[in-house]
Amino acid sequence: MKIYNYTDLSKSKIEELCSRQIEDDKLIEERVFSILNLVKKEGDQALLNFAKTFDKVDLGKLFLDAAELKEIASTIPPDAKNAIDTAYQNIKTFHEAQSKTEEKIETMPGVVCWREARAIEKVGLYIPGGTAVLPSTFLMLATPAIIAGCNEIVVCSPPQSDGKTNCFLAYCAVLLGIEKIYLIGGAQAVAAMAFGTETVPKVYKIFGPGNRYVTTAKTMVQNTTAIDMPAGPSEVLVIADETAIPSFVAADLLAQAEHGSDSQAILVSTSNKIITETIKEIENQISILPRKDIAAKAIANSYAVLVNDLNTAMAFSNEYAPEHLIMATDHYQNLIPLIINAGSVFLGNLTPESAGDYASGTNHTLPTSGFAKAYSGVSLDAFIKKITFQHLSTAGLNNIGPTVETLATAEGLQAHKNAITIRLKS
Repeated sequence: MKIYNYTDLSKSKIEELCSRQIEDDKLIEERVFSILNLVKKEGDQALLNFAKTFDKVDLGKLFLDAAELKEIASTIPPDAKNAIDTAYQNIKTFHEAQSKTEEKIETMPGVVCWREARAIEKVGLYIPGGTAVLPSTFLMLATPAIIAGCNEIVVCSPPQSDGKTNCFLAYCAVLLGIEKIYLIGGAQAVAAMAFGTETVPKVYKIFGPGNRYVTTAKTMVQNTTAIDMPAGPSEVLVIADETAIPSFVAADLLAQAEHGSDSQAILVSTSNKIITETIKEIENQISILPRKDIAAKAIANSYAVLVNDLNTAMAFSNEYAPEHLIMATDHYQNLIPLIINAGSVFLGNLTPESAGDYASGTNHTLPTSGFAKAYSGVSLDAFIKKITFQHLSTAGLNNIGPTVETLATAEGLQAHKNAITIRLKS
């Protein structure tokens, strides 16, 4: 892990450190474009071919039905079942609280306006497989979709080596009432949900994190299907002062690093001692991790920044716009108003990112790669649309009519003016 002193960094160097661009983006775009076109052209057959090529399995069919999911789910260990149940209840409670009915507003006498929420009818959920299968992502995406009232929920996840899914995802499906899991991974899953195939329904919006192929595919299909956000390689930024605990900070950085070799784990600290001790702790803790090779590659691509004060640390964080921001300080309360760009924030030394990743209730599908400057994480709002309504009474028409007539005339839109005038005359 490299160490930088903030006072030595130029503006261009800070921008470079905050950039997540990777050299072979163009090559990935070309490969994804080819995958999208093949699925669009060949449908199910392309998906079966990709399963054989990428997942090394010959699939007899592209999905598991309710009976198969129930059978697989029955093998889940009791402690895992209980953990999923607890996480589900917390996630459900948090997202249910986001449902609000807005009041009707009389903007002027006789002119009433309001908004009503409607669920997106067909949504697609991508649950990553690859080096880690994520039942937590299943809960994070399907729970708000169900609360919102989405009529059709299409779930795609890569097949395991036996051509099925694991007991954790299967149990989530049973718990949530999802009756099919489509055994499709990568960019081809995004293509299937965006375009539809003989087996996979076309959806209106696609959700879910994934590797760079998945993220690139989501970006490319946006002219066909809406997406939640560009959610690519995961990242964390930890702000730590002298009140931080190095072993905790190291554990948080490694928790992020084990996601994938392209993950980033950034430490911004006011204390050189904290940086030094944290790096030592990383060396101690990484050796016993089952995914230590992956974590080591991510740590090698990460860095620490020494700053003079917490205000400077916040300025750097807002420029980086992290997916996860951990405030490893006893003084976090004073810093909350300064947080402008972050996907999800974890306050104090006893609040690890892991809590939000799994079970606190907040959603872990969050903007990465600096997109926290413009995007929110997934919530109930992501699965609904807001439709505006308005109603004019006779008094309302008389009150607002002259204003509309004048503005329509100014814009040279006579038919707009006439739509008011003909009513006023009647």
